[in-house]
Amino acid sequence: MTELLSAKKLLSLAALVGVALAVFWALTMPRFLPNLSIFQQVGNPVKGEDVFNIAGCASCHSAEGAEAEDKLILSGGREFPSPFGTFYAPNISPDPEFGIGGWSTYDLANAMMYGVSPDNKHYYPAFPYSSYARMNPQDIVDLKAFLDTLPPSSEPSRSHDLPFYAQWRRPVGMWKQFFYDPAPVYPNSADGLIERGRYLVEGPGHCSECHTSRNPLGGPIMSLYLAGAPSLEGEGYIPNITPHEDGLAGWTETEIANYLNTGFTPDFDSVGGLMVEVVENTALLSDEDRRAIAAYLKSIPGKPDAPRE
Repeated sequence: MTELLSAKKLLSLAALVGVALAVFWALTMPRFLPNLSIFQQVGNPVKGEDVFNIAGCASCHSAEGAEAEDKLILSGGREFPSPFGTFYAPNISPDPEFGIGGWSTYDLANAMMYGVSPDNKHYYPAFPYSSYARMNPQDIVDLKAFLDTLPPSSEPSRSHDLPFYAQWRRPVGMWKQFFYDPAPVYPNSADGLIERGRYLVEGPGHCSECHTSRNPLGGPIMSLYLAGAPSLEGEGYIPNITPHEDGLAGWTETEIANYLNTGFTPDFDSVGGLMVEVVENTALLSDEDRRAIAAYLKSIPGKPDAPRE
């Protein structure tokens, strides 16, 4: 009788484990965008270049130290240290073997908006798809058209340097269940300029990826949205860019827009650190888009600095 009860307990335990694994597998399954007709259209590479600049593609995917035209060679290789290991930006040049030359626009849209590769694997959220998820599909169509005009590179993508527990990508699907949300952070604005700025900051500009603190699982703490964060470089602090006295309360919209163009603060200090390349990108935007970003940043709720540790 005792042996029979033990066997029943083992069977019950095995059934519970099986159910748990099935639930985990379902919750972590990669999901894809609907294959909309827009992804079959030919994009506008001129508009795509604007998307390329605000999205900061070259800042991550060009070679370390690349300048001028070399920044358009998206060979990858830059390293991004994190508490979870070191990530390396991949080759996203139009090379068909080593880059993404063989990808369709639909493949790119799934990568950017859902964080899923063409071979049905999750991308790590070091790739800011949780922000790109808020993009307009037309912008991705245009971006693909521009990327296809760039020089191919045969540099192989470098494998990430991660601890053993982080090398299995399937659990990233659970991370998405908790932290992936394509909804606007703040409600759409009736003011056209602010609404354009909201789109640029929350979506392709992915400002929150650096300026918002993260929890131990690497998820953004949305109650501290844009209120500053420890530097991704390991030292220092990424500043608060909300209109609080700890942030941009003392800056006018014109001063913010000028900073995004010239890199000079209202007190004539100059941009430094990771923000140098960001300003190089925003300087390529139109005056209207820089004003839109400034208008949005001045319109959102002001928040005190997030904790620095």
